Amino acid sequence: MVRVDISKYQQRSKTLKKEVPKTGFSWGEMLSKDISIGSGRLSDKKKDGFFFELSTLLQSGIDLKNSLDLMTLERIKGTKDKHTELIRQIKEKVIAGQSMALAVQSSGKFSDYDFFSIQIGEETGNLAEVMKDLAVYYRRKIAQHRKIVGALTYPLIVLSTSAGAVFFMLRFVVPMFSDVFKRFGGKLPWITQVVISFSAFVERFFIPGFLLLALLAYLVYRNRNGLLFRRVTSDLVLKIPVLGELVKKIYLARFCNTMRLLVSTRVPLLRAIDMAGQTIVFYPLEVSLKKVEQGIMEGRALHECLSDFSIYPPKLVQLIKVGEEINKLDYFFESIAGQYVDEIEHQTNTLSKLIEPLIIIFLGLVVGFILVAMYLPMFEMSNSF
Repeated sequence: MVRVDISKYQQRSKTLKKEVPKTGFSWGEMLSKDISIGSGRLSDKKKDGFFFELSTLLQSGIDLKNSLDLMTLERIKGTKDKHTELIRQIKEKVIAGQSMALAVQSSGKFSDYDFFSIQIGEETGNLAEVMKDLAVYYRRKIAQHRKIVGALTYPLIVLSTSAGAVFFMLRFVVPMFSDVFKRFGGKLPWITQVVISFSAFVERFFIPGFLLLALLAYLVYRNRNGLLFRRVTSDLVLKIPVLGELVKKIYLARFCNTMRLLVSTRVPLLRAIDMAGQTIVFYPLEVSLKKVEQGIMEGRALHECLSDFSIYPPKLVQLIKVGEEINKLDYFFESIAGQYVDEIEHQTNTLSKLIEPLIIIFLGLVVGFILVAMYLPMFEMSNSF
């Protein structure tokens, strides 16, 4: 009997057993976890775990059926979750004669990107390697997402707190002072009149404004997948200084990571472009990739097609040109993606460090302005006695 080394898998399995859900609340856990809204698919975190475990077992020499068996048995004992049930269903379909790719696709929990990648892995006999690449892809995607969220979380909390403090002063504190000033009479300084007028405006239109914002949020949510809405919002975001460039790099990094995986598994270039367009949900890239696909069908090189669109920087186009010339596209896609990830991390950290003091300074100025406006008439009253 052939002895199989599953030590890597067992080590990972022990780690999973320790990850028992906690009853307590954790801000860090809430902000760092991956969210999947309304799609019905597995989160990136669960995909990472699934592909990593399966690739480890397959690389250890265990066949696909027994690998899926082990994945269901090595789950936390005494629990029944949807993830375990999903693996069991995939296993049953594989036993019934379906390919792994079709079993994954019919579950409805994986993307077309996952399906085509697994299909190529089965066709080329490199299923274990493809599973490993998919795990790396999702792990990098999760890490990138968490770095961005982690860098922007504190500034957003500070901004929200600041807005709440200013609203509280305008809604409750300023009206109290306003009543006092009315009793004493007399002409108020212009700065006080401005603050009291703005406070009255907030008090009068708070409920209508809140309802209007709620309606706007509902309309945005309802039309978020519409072509017109996606085109307009993406154009607006890209025009925002600093933020637009950051968003652009985030999606270019995802594009390069996707292409690296597909090209490395020897997916034909046309199919790779099509799959990348389906995977990356960003209107400018989707539209450009459809036209790039048409250009390649007409006999043009990839770098020539990409150069037609301003969203692809000249440096990226030149590196892809070199990759095409020496037949190492996967290497160059990986290098470009790595460079973008480093730039994204640096920019988000820099933005976070710059935004925090700016918000605090702005809050101090606003609160100081309100306090001066409220206390200035009181000083004038005390001097008149």
